Amino acid sequence: MSVCTLVTQQAPDFTADAVMPDNSFGQITLSAYQGKYVVLFFYPLDFTFVCPSEILAFNKKLDEFKKRNCEVIGVSVDSKFTHLAWKNTKLEDGGIGAIQYPLVADLNKNIARSYGILFNDAVALRGLFLIDTKGVIRHAIINDLPLGRSVDEAVRMLTALQFVEAHGDQVCPANWQEGDEAMKPTAEGVASYLAKRA
Repeated sequence: MSVCTLVTQQAPDFTADAVMPDNSFGQITLSAYQGKYVVLFFYPLDFTFVCPSEILAFNKKLDEFKKRNCEVIGVSVDSKFTHLAWKNTKLEDGGIGAIQYPLVADLNKNIARSYGILFNDAVALRGLFLIDTKGVIRHAIINDLPLGRSVDEAVRMLTALQFVEAHGDQVCPANWQEGDEAMKPTAEGVASYLAKRA
């Protein structure tokens, strides 16, 4: 299934080994997170270059996700042992340190494959999936390998989704930020919104 057809669909479930925030080994079952929002993001490989910048950026914003009832989960095709070795490597030596969210091992590449982002049957592209409390994918992006993602945009999309869920008669227009005016999904609502910004 391609990334674009996953939006509005149930997120492909999986159970896989992971390195947990306390550096223990455990198993993650995605469907066990229902009742919470999940940002599930894929990155190509441990001990590479763009990847640690993203992983650290997600960790820095983790409180922003948690206060919105959202868990962050990272996935790559590395083993749990490689994940742990990377966490145990100092930042100045190319490591990631004490990341406080799980890193999932997708050694057989089945998770990346099920999300439609496996590249050349080798590594995952930079896919990000925002999953709601019912396990439905509501937002997805995919970046080529050299292009890092915006963690602030992931927070914004989560906030926008929660706003729309709380205000069923309103939608979030382009560049909407928390506290901004939303828009009624009617011809009059759109015209009124746009007229204020003309």
